Amino acid sequence: MNLPRRTILTTLPATAGLLGLGACSAGGAASQASVASSSQAPTDPKLALDNAAWRYDATGDVYYQLGLSYVATPQASDYETLGIYVPGAYLSATDNGNGTYTATINASGAVGGFTAATAPTVFPVNTPGYSAQKPPTEYSYDTVKAYMEAGFIYVHAGLRGKDSNSQTYSGNAPWGVTDLKAAVRYRRYNAASVPGDAAKVYVFGHSGGGAQSAVAGASGDSGLFAPYLAALGAATTDSDGKALSDAVAGAMCWCPITTLDSANAAYEWNMGQFASSGTRAEGTWTKAYSQDLAAAFPTYLNALKLTDSSGKPLSLESSSQGTYLAGSYYDHLVALIQKSLNDFLAATTFPYTPSSTEMAGMGPGGGGAPSGGAPGDAGDGGTPPSGSAPAGGAADGQSSSESTTYNTVEEYIASLNSSAQWVTYDASTNTATITGLEGFVTSQKNASKDVGAFDGVDRAQTENLVMGSGENKLHFSSSSREVISKGQSRYSSLSGWSEDYGISAYETDLATKDSVGTDMVTRVSMYDPLYYLTQDSKGHGTSTIAPSWRIRTGITQGDTASTVELNLALALQQAGADNVDFATIWGQGHTMAELTGTGEENFIAWVTQQAGA
Repeated sequence: MNLPRRTILTTLPATAGLLGLGACSAGGAASQASVASSSQAPTDPKLALDNAAWRYDATGDVYYQLGLSYVATPQASDYETLGIYVPGAYLSATDNGNGTYTATINASGAVGGFTAATAPTVFPVNTPGYSAQKPPTEYSYDTVKAYMEAGFIYVHAGLRGKDSNSQTYSGNAPWGVTDLKAAVRYRRYNAASVPGDAAKVYVFGHSGGGAQSAVAGASGDSGLFAPYLAALGAATTDSDGKALSDAVAGAMCWCPITTLDSANAAYEWNMGQFASSGTRAEGTWTKAYSQDLAAAFPTYLNALKLTDSSGKPLSLESSSQGTYLAGSYYDHLVALIQKSLNDFLAATTFPYTPSSTEMAGMGPGGGGAPSGGAPGDAGDGGTPPSGSAPAGGAADGQSSSESTTYNTVEEYIASLNSSAQWVTYDASTNTATITGLEGFVTSQKNASKDVGAFDGVDRAQTENLVMGSGENKLHFSSSSREVISKGQSRYSSLSGWSEDYGISAYETDLATKDSVGTDMVTRVSMYDPLYYLTQDSKGHGTSTIAPSWRIRTGITQGDTASTVELNLALALQQAGADNVDFATIWGQGHTMAELTGTGEENFIAWVTQQAGA
């Protein structure tokens, strides 16, 4: 699995020992999908897969099982099951005469460059807006065809989410990622029955699913999840008594909506400071709040101590115009935007007509699974932004019915400069230069969410439910609380203020604990990949980080700040991830953005490369 070495702190919860947490090192226990442990509670034998219960699609040559409970004591039996799909070449089977087959691994089986011993396993995380992912209940070859032909093992696990709360269980964070971790452990517990290399697990998702894929990739074997996994009766040890790991080999993240505590501030610094209407209109308290959030972001950003690929420190500095629009981090972000435009120009043949981006593999059915998943949505909180794309919709900020054809590059550049010039174009080199962040945001990435874009002032955003308690939406951002605390006396004299928006509401919500007894600050940290990655974070060194990452985002999306994906990529490189493939895609919004090809094609090609076929 080639996982980078990470040291697990000795101050983990007492239940951590039950889950076999420990250091994963390249070529050691991690290569066998397990980690060292001195004492283990045995895994419940009822989690063993029945080798005599396989079903077979002769036309597609696929063996599969559905409805497999991946935890011993499920809280949500309507979600906590999974389906496993295996290329037929990897199993040798005997017909039982009743529609089922008894199968054993065919050591000589090979598909697409992989063998029954080397095939990777992929887990879709189709949870837009941190919604739930239904488990499969019916078989459909079309939804797994591309993965079977590539030689992959495909595991579709039901996962709880913000829309799966009931009287008996919660879908709020961190249960979605907890369910995913438990499903990964189940796959490894049954390594002797399921073909493939159980260490080569790759998760993939878009939007909230991209975020949860990122969390799973950064938080492998984190002790913070231990009491949650124990409550579900997740698999803990393999047949030899070695602890099972939930660390993954790689994560594919499209437009991950993550790092939620600082997301309000990032949004206002990146986009809100250039807006002057709606909740950012002069005279409103939310305008003042927006300005204060934007001014708070540089302190947060600089404390991350991020560096570029050459080790140069990246920071924000005060500027004569705008809020901290200077410094090495600002220059790095502007260069990223400019590179995105130039990559687009290099890859695009004119005449050019903006078109929609297919939500390949992440549509209805839960990541291409047979049935029951939630379709992709336009965003993760509030009103869908005008510049983003719902599943199957336009991904370039235009509806499919009003696309414009640009006959030449010059014509397209002129459209970008229609309100004010911020792009210059050199036809001799087919390259563009931009003036800075303001011109880009004003033209291409308007703030489309209200102030309090993630932790809403009235708790109305999606993330307030994600971090809520059951159906109750809660404030969760400690950094936003600090801004409110400092500005409340000033805000109270401005238009639109209500005492309901005051500090007392934040104090009450942030003091809330969940059913496991975890406080809000810890829950928010559990769902922030940077908590495990950045050097001064309390979570640094407490998890096994996936060595391989692919991150793609549509640059025009109004759903979150450009800083979110950029900071994730920078932190991963700094933390020592082996491979971080990151790009922002010009002309695309909140979708499975790709410069060329489809998300499914590119994901399969990436896993094939990373897994060594």
